[in-house]
Amino acid sequence: MIVEEEHANHARDAIGRRGWRIGTNVPGPGPSQGRSPGLPALCRRRFPACPCERHEGATMSGPGHSKDQVGDYLARIGTTALLSAEEETALAKRMEAGARAARLIEQGIADIELESVVACGQAARGHLIEANLRLVVSIAKRYAHRGMSLADVIQDGNLGLIEAVDRFDHTRGNRFSTVATWWIRKAIQRGLEHAHPVRVPIAVLDQLVKINRAEAQATRRLGRAPSEREVAEEAQLEPARLVALRRLPWNCLSLDLAVGQEQQQHTLGDLVEDPGPSTELLIERKALKTMLGSLVDGLAPRQALITRLRFGLDGHDRHTTRQIATKLGLTPQWVRLLEREALAGMRGAGSSYGLRAEAS
Repeated sequence: MIVEEEHANHARDAIGRRGWRIGTNVPGPGPSQGRSPGLPALCRRRFPACPCERHEGATMSGPGHSKDQVGDYLARIGTTALLSAEEETALAKRMEAGARAARLIEQGIADIELESVVACGQAARGHLIEANLRLVVSIAKRYAHRGMSLADVIQDGNLGLIEAVDRFDHTRGNRFSTVATWWIRKAIQRGLEHAHPVRVPIAVLDQLVKINRAEAQATRRLGRAPSEREVAEEAQLEPARLVALRRLPWNCLSLDLAVGQEQQQHTLGDLVEDPGPSTELLIERKALKTMLGSLVDGLAPRQALITRLRFGLDGHDRHTTRQIATKLGLTPQWVRLLEREALAGMRGAGSSYGLRAEAS
């Protein structure tokens, strides 16, 4: 839909009466007799009308629904014509005027003409975004298959494009694509870094792409599958570095991943067996320790002391037979005899509790 000249003048006059001047640096027909200068002629010629100027029932045309969502998306964005430098500047000026009008409205100045300018600025912003979606796709294709699908990479790139549109300063004289490329790449790289449960730096992802490319080149050159050393030479990497990169766990899953049906939702971590002792085992060990302490307490004092020292019970360090003999002033043979008597007594007492003797 074409913006008629009176609508363009209507938007400019609303800003002009506030003391602002929107320059026109692009060629186009001059203003009509008795009117303030209109928006650039190219706006009237090519840009879609502001939402407030569209006829009722007008919708954006495009291809029908396709099972291939990416292909459908690429076909749809190809219907928007690319912009020249003059057109980018004109859209940026409409965005600037809309932003200024929005600030006036926020200050409490109610004016239907200001609202029209705001709507025109929003339409210009949307047009600048849509006209550069193909730039996002061209950049996203270079980063696909690094742990994210092409659709996800494009989505991150679109966020960078929106950031670039909001930061674009037409007074610097740069083409919008120059500014947008940096922001699109930054957004894609940020998304790739967080595409895995374990964060992978973008530099590592770049090295993996380099390795894959080098392996393909070496295969064509040699006519066979290259060895790791040959791939490392082709990629100009140390063989140890290549091996380390290939061993990275790319297919790891988050333990917070939801599994099961909605009624019985669990996380993957709930299904992983705890490598430590189970609660039942801990309770059993505590009960055995208590019972063992009772059996030792039932021995003669000297036998009980030798048992505690020999097996490191009740906070004592484990002692050898000779160390115990020296500590108690006994011969090693006598210590061994007392130890055997103590163990025999504990076996007899333990059998009455249903315990199976393990000591010898």
